[in-house]
Amino acid sequence: SSTMSFSEAEVQSARGAWEKIYGDAEDNGTTVLVRMFTEHPDTKSYFTHFKGMDSAEEMKQSDQVRGHGKKVFSAINDMVQHLDNSEAFLGIVTPLGKKHATQLKIDPKNFRIICDIILQLMEEKFGGDCKASFEKVTNEICTHLNNIYKEEGW
Repeated sequence: SSTMSFSEAEVQSARGAWEKIYGDAEDNGTTVLVRMFTEHPDTKSYFTHFKGMDSAEEMKQSDQVRGHGKKVFSAINDMVQHLDNSEAFLGIVTPLGKKHATQLKIDPKNFRIICDIILQLMEEKFGGDCKASFEKVTNEICTHLNNIYKEEGW
């Protein structure tokens, strides 16, 4: 089954790493999305209200971009709180994955893109150790999301 194997030490260091970036959830969440939209412009097509925005500056100011950035960070924050409880973790990841697969029809590769940008930002702001202690979490999130997509017939 999909049980997670995080040691107590891994859980603690992952939470410590996440707390640093989550301390400024809205700004950091916004930075992550703006980077995704500028480096992978095709991802903008899923967000109809972002389509007309070309400059990173304009995106940064957008309430919708900021709101979604914050939403992404809150969802990850919920997952991070349950790294030591597979059932609770899956209880958060599963509905999220289903919604993105069936209603929003988001390509699952975008989750990996977002996770990689989060890791990149962690490294820039807080160094390599911070990034390293969160890598396993992002892999876990992406693996579970991909499994949900498979179940939904992607």
